[in-house]
Amino acid sequence: MSLKEGSCFQRGMSLKRGCWVDHHSMVIDMNDTKLVTLEQLRGFLAGAADLGLTAVANPAARYGLIKGVLKRFKYPLLGKADRGVVRRYLLRVTGYSRPQLTRLTAQYLRSGRLVRRYRGNPSSYTRKYTPQDVLLLAELDSLHASLSGPATRVLLERAYHLFGQSAYARLATISVSHLYNLRAQPLYQQQRVHYSKTQTRPSTLGVRRAPAPEGRPGFIRIDTVHQGDHDGRKGLYHINAVDIITQWELVATCERISEAYLLPVIGELLAGFPFEVLGFHSDGGSEYVNHDVAKLLEKLRVEFTRSRPRHTNDNALAESKNASVIRKQFGYAHIPQHHAADMNTFCREFLNPYINYHRPCYFAVDDIDAKGKVRKRYPRELIMTPFDKLRTLPSRNVNLRPGITLDTLAQEAHQMTDNQAAKALTDARSKR
Repeated sequence: MSLKEGSCFQRGMSLKRGCWVDHHSMVIDMNDTKLVTLEQLRGFLAGAADLGLTAVANPAARYGLIKGVLKRFKYPLLGKADRGVVRRYLLRVTGYSRPQLTRLTAQYLRSGRLVRRYRGNPSSYTRKYTPQDVLLLAELDSLHASLSGPATRVLLERAYHLFGQSAYARLATISVSHLYNLRAQPLYQQQRVHYSKTQTRPSTLGVRRAPAPEGRPGFIRIDTVHQGDHDGRKGLYHINAVDIITQWELVATCERISEAYLLPVIGELLAGFPFEVLGFHSDGGSEYVNHDVAKLLEKLRVEFTRSRPRHTNDNALAESKNASVIRKQFGYAHIPQHHAADMNTFCREFLNPYINYHRPCYFAVDDIDAKGKVRKRYPRELIMTPFDKLRTLPSRNVNLRPGITLDTLAQEAHQMTDNQAAKALTDARSKR
């Protein structure tokens, strides 16, 4: 080894084009032909251990260096320990990684040569689809309003095979996945700007499943009924809450379904049931699936569930009550929002007592046949009011609110006959 203007073991040097280059503008030639024994290599490695030398030579120079060292030391004839010394030396002076140097030495052992296996041009793949194809695809998407990938491929195939348009010869064989790659190219984007709606994120509020009351009252289903529009003005909203087991139903009214109007009404409904509310089930409407309602239910320790996709029965009870109770009482005509307070008083004083103490409901019995099919029957003895249904439940399942007993509820139920309650309801509705 011959060195000019200094030692190669000085810090801050790197190997460039077969030379050690000092980072302080000092160039040092490297000639390792005098390293001919393994002991000399070990001495070099011991002396250069702490210098932090890095090799950045061009690939041709490093390939020549590696081949020369392997040939000079008769690498194929060396033992395992001696091969390790040569490899450590090459790692130090070439800067290659251990796996890369392993591949190069294996190539030398197989053929006695070191040949680069890649071309100088990184873009070694032939481009099949030309810029004209990209422009043609953009034009077709513009005409057909950007159909899905499979549908667009069918159009390309039809253009070439059915209508004989030779310009589509290459695009007719494109895969659906690569079609989307062409759509992502800048040339396509310049010709065809496509706007897509913001993708909504699924809400994590509430559990998507049907309630599981297990014979206990207090699991309510809730829904909203809009009372019509008129000349672009919204009508008021009815909030309908129904218990699953007893069909105890409470109806309230609010001007709008924003949080400021809806939350007090929900709180009033939850407090109006004679038993503790354990579950709250709604559809996917944003008036219920929001953080404010979830925070209210969490504070009251009420389980929050919501309907599952393609399971129409999850909220079917509330939907049926919308038709049989609310639409029968209020119809479909527009009711202005400023009447919400009067309508809420009407529901609390007349409608809710009538439907819970004086209006009979059907309660089903499930019969399972030999094939496992469930059939519902509605026997005569199970047609009763929600209050009567509540009295038939085992006492261990009924968790009445403090200060409320079945006797106090019975006294309220017997203040009027069924006909008197219905007449009072009809008279109050006609006055409004």
